Amino acid sequence: MQELFRKENFPIPVGFNDDDVHAHAPKLFSDTFVQMYFKNMSILAMAANSAALGLATRPDVVSFHKKVLEASAYLQDLSREIMLKQGTYIKPPYISVPDKVDFVKKQQFLAGFFGPKRAITGVEITHLFLNVQTNAIGKALITGFAQTTENEEIKQFLYRGKQIAQKHVDIFSDFLKKEDLPAPMSWDTAVSDSKTPVFSDKLIMFHITGMIAAGIGNYGMAMAASPRRDIGLRYATLIPEISLYAEDGANIMINHGWLKEPPQAEDRDQLIKG
Repeated sequence: MQELFRKENFPIPVGFNDDDVHAHAPKLFSDTFVQMYFKNMSILAMAANSAALGLATRPDVVSFHKKVLEASAYLQDLSREIMLKQGTYIKPPYISVPDKVDFVKKQQFLAGFFGPKRAITGVEITHLFLNVQTNAIGKALITGFAQTTENEEIKQFLYRGKQIAQKHVDIFSDFLKKEDLPAPMSWDTAVSDSKTPVFSDKLIMFHITGMIAAGIGNYGMAMAASPRRDIGLRYATLIPEISLYAEDGANIMINHGWLKEPPQAEDRDQLIKG
């Protein structure tokens, strides 16, 4: 990435260094949780680089995203293989194979607020399961970070995120349980009792706000893939809540001078006024 920037005389973003990670701190998360975390992050990386490949045109940029996509897929395969061997892989719910192809015949397929509701589809199950899982992982991460940060403002921000994540886990799990389907396990016990800082506050805030952005994207995809009105509306009502939470996180980063400004289009009006 630095080489690509240097070719264009483009300023290289300020990243993180050894000061942001305290390698000798006690273990904060269990090994099983770390594997699950790798699996989840590889999914986010595959999605981000797949989107980038659809937009990039320069051969060197296309080649870069292909390499990152390949590495992300390898991490996904490796994590899955290890967890299957260990017996720690959490498999999603199974549904029966249909006997034939059916077409929707009534508007009731879209219903969800009043009267009888149809059973949720395989795609709706997939998104509900994924969003329970990602919120459970996020809650465990936030819990560990909140235990170890010494900044009271960040601690309160993370504690609020922990409550939001649990609320969303309960909402999505309830949809699955009403269909007699299992919901993913929580990871609350995967966090140790250590209070020794492992990561800098800057890295913690960057990571949490990044995961919030990914969560908003997940909800948007899930809403588009959920024809049943009650499920789609539920995602729609939760997006503003986490968007406001993300904004509060951005304000904390701005106040501490941690939020880098992305490249922007020229303000022609300002240039003219001069």
